[in-house]
Amino acid sequence: MTVFNMKSITPVIFTILVSLPFFSGCEKIRQLPPEPVIEFRQFTMYDTVDILGNPAKAGILKFYFEDGDGDLGLKEPGEGETDTTNLFFTLYTKEDGIFTQVDESDPNEPSDYRIPYMDREGQNKILQGTIEITFLYFFYDITDTIKYDFFARDRAGNESNIDSTCEIPFSLNGICVNE
Repeated sequence: MTVFNMKSITPVIFTILVSLPFFSGCEKIRQLPPEPVIEFRQFTMYDTVDILGNPAKAGILKFYFEDGDGDLGLKEPGEGETDTTNLFFTLYTKEDGIFTQVDESDPNEPSDYRIPYMDREGQNKILQGTIEITFLYFFYDITDTIKYDFFARDRAGNESNIDSTCEIPFSLNGICVNE
């Protein structure tokens, strides 16, 4: 039978316990490419009214993003700045079962958007999260069906992949999701 002397074991246990945080703190930082990645999550269509009380439709696009070097998002535009948008949309409408890009003069043609400036402290610069964009539709036909293609650009000029929404009928309210 082996008998341990507590005085000799205590320094060993103490050394192990003190060393654990150092080993767990050496976890490798996750690496992602510098180009942003986006992924469509859902689109919610609903009835609403504008500020004058006119009936309208509204839609909320929700998508996930990741950016490996953390430079997604723009600061508030300053005087003379030309780079004021970084989220770009192409609207398609369904005609005879085929989606075609709408003309620039279409009243529902979306503006480009600006993802606000984000910054991470520390060594891990990865940005990730979800973004929601609200669209208002004042001029539409209840029989129309639309969809969007969209992509983002970071401050270094890297463009994300292009992702697409589901088919969005104006005749229905509800949520369509990425499957």
